[in-house]
Amino acid sequence: MGMDDTMALSRRAFLTSACCVAAAPLMTSMTLAAAPGDKRLITIILRGAMDGLHLVQPYGDKAFALYRPTLAATPDSGLIDLDGFYGLNPDARALLPLWKRGELSFVQSVSTPYRDARSHFDGQDVLENGGVRVGEEKTGWLNRALSAIPSVHSRKAIDVNTSAELVLSGDNDVEVWSPRTDLAMKSDEKSFFERLYRNDPQFAAAMADAADTDFSADAVYGDEKRGARTADVARLAAGMLMLDYRIASFSITGWDTHAGQAAAFKAPAADLATAILTIRDTLPHAVWKDTIIVAVTEFGRTVRENGSFGTDHGTGGLAVIAGGGIDGGKVIGTWPGLSEANLLNGRDLMPTGDVRALAAAMLFRQFDIAPESLTNAVFPGLDFDRSSIYLKSV
Repeated sequence: MGMDDTMALSRRAFLTSACCVAAAPLMTSMTLAAAPGDKRLITIILRGAMDGLHLVQPYGDKAFALYRPTLAATPDSGLIDLDGFYGLNPDARALLPLWKRGELSFVQSVSTPYRDARSHFDGQDVLENGGVRVGEEKTGWLNRALSAIPSVHSRKAIDVNTSAELVLSGDNDVEVWSPRTDLAMKSDEKSFFERLYRNDPQFAAAMADAADTDFSADAVYGDEKRGARTADVARLAAGMLMLDYRIASFSITGWDTHAGQAAAFKAPAADLATAILTIRDTLPHAVWKDTIIVAVTEFGRTVRENGSFGTDHGTGGLAVIAGGGIDGGKVIGTWPGLSEANLLNGRDLMPTGDVRALAAAMLFRQFDIAPESLTNAVFPGLDFDRSSIYLKSV
């Protein structure tokens, strides 16, 4: 290998490492946990209250277009028909092949038990703690689930920068990837590497080149490359699932669409599609068949659009399920209807399902956690058994 080749590979190693670790904090931290067996679960938290009525639009309900004169669409105006009643927002068109293959479903009209206060912070707390009220549980439901998985033997932990997100925080060890966004070397670090490589011209040159490179997240990605960093985080999660990890969790932000929702929705919707498709494309087919992705949000948004052509904090929302082994290609759940009498408090989509019941069903399906453990330890007070509609639907 010549000197040019050595320098190119050395620089590439610097750049590759920097790009991989720079991606994670822009999507918030990604946490992983070890568990036995071949089945895998990835949770994606959609922070900011994703408008499920915009992603999967109930165009078959005639009231929908009346509530949303600028946001509602139909198959004649670009909406992608799914089943004659619901249509997929074209911002998420990339997901359509998964839907057609039965590897994607949507769960409409679901919510946590959180009601009325409409705080992102509190809503996310309830979503991740798995309880009924804010602060009721100090640990995350996904962390508590680790204790309930039969024959758990191996748990490893690493804290690179900060603690795990609440959903995976608790007594059980998890590995946390949350690197700094600013990877510029401190002066003492730079001096150390300069001394280390001063007698090796090839590495010294590569080191000097890397030291002069801007590795900040903005420089590596920038807003115009948001999809690239989403793909990097999803690819990292999928890669870990090919090792000895069975559970991973990360977040996608940008869903708080109070104004100009038609435009503001495009980037996070594309991120969600990119994340799911990247995981699918990264995992070998046999692993993808044993993997389930569940994407959930803290609450939905108002049925009516507001004066700024956006939507405000609501209640009933949407969850997303994807995986190579599911019986998908359907919208799951009971549609409550949009007549004035059927709205919650006259403004929100009425929840007809509990996000916790969906999560419990996926934990049962993937890891055979006993129903009594799910209702007592993982989701205290939840009413769940093997007859769950979510088990029957996937």
